Amino acid sequence: MKVFIVLTLIIAGVSAKVEEQVHPKDLPRSAKIQGRITNGYPAYEGKAPYAVGLSFNGWWCGGSIIAHDWVLTAAHCTNGASSVTIYYGATWRTNAQFTHTVGSGDRNDIINHHNADIALIRIPHVDFWHMVNKVELPSYNDRYNDFNERWAVACGWGGTYDGSPLPDWLQCVDLQIIHNSECQRTYGSGTVTDNILCVRTPDGKSTCGGDSGGPLVTHDGNKLVGVTNFGTSSCTSGAPAGFQRVTYHLDWIRDHTGIAYY
Repeated sequence: MKVFIVLTLIIAGVSAKVEEQVHPKDLPRSAKIQGRITNGYPAYEGKAPYAVGLSFNGWWCGGSIIAHDWVLTAAHCTNGASSVTIYYGATWRTNAQFTHTVGSGDRNDIINHHNADIALIRIPHVDFWHMVNKVELPSYNDRYNDFNERWAVACGWGGTYDGSPLPDWLQCVDLQIIHNSECQRTYGSGTVTDNILCVRTPDGKSTCGGDSGGPLVTHDGNKLVGVTNFGTSSCTSGAPAGFQRVTYHLDWIRDHTGIAYY
């Protein structure tokens, strides 16, 4: 009986192995600037007018327009960056409607959260139209809504599967939000805390390298609920993908930008 108990504990320990989280920005990539949505679908022009491409010195990320003068993204994209070029309305990545370049100088256009993987970029005022527009944040009435089992869409630029040639057309993928307890079975409770939101990635559908900082927007109500943060080393593994939970950061966003919905 003692031997059986020991073997049971060993097996349980193996099955509880925690996957290491990987920022999509840090996944191996080709020499070409890239973003990736794996096994998604090409976006039609104007599908995600809030999605922007962010070109840093040597890496590429995504972001979301949340006001005429603000973009929301991930801090692991902006950390160490002295400047960033924002690509607006670029269904084809290299064919943006227009671009802006801003820096982290005296005006502090790049604001990193000190304790979470989320960041703000102050941009010059942009006018909205069907190709360039904002996405709304959740309202304060939804600040305790976990959005579990709700469907949402993530968008980014690049290849459609691990190791694929990397097209520049904007790709989107529909993903279902899951309970944090389900996500913790893959990454552990130390990684998946209250500020994290996760999605299932069935059939190889997921975010991947270069999508860091990009949007996760609900189908119902078109609210920005997630900022792309992490996955595993293989984007098509079926492991959940992790995002910063926007509702957790509503006060921080409001305090820096004045943006809030009540």
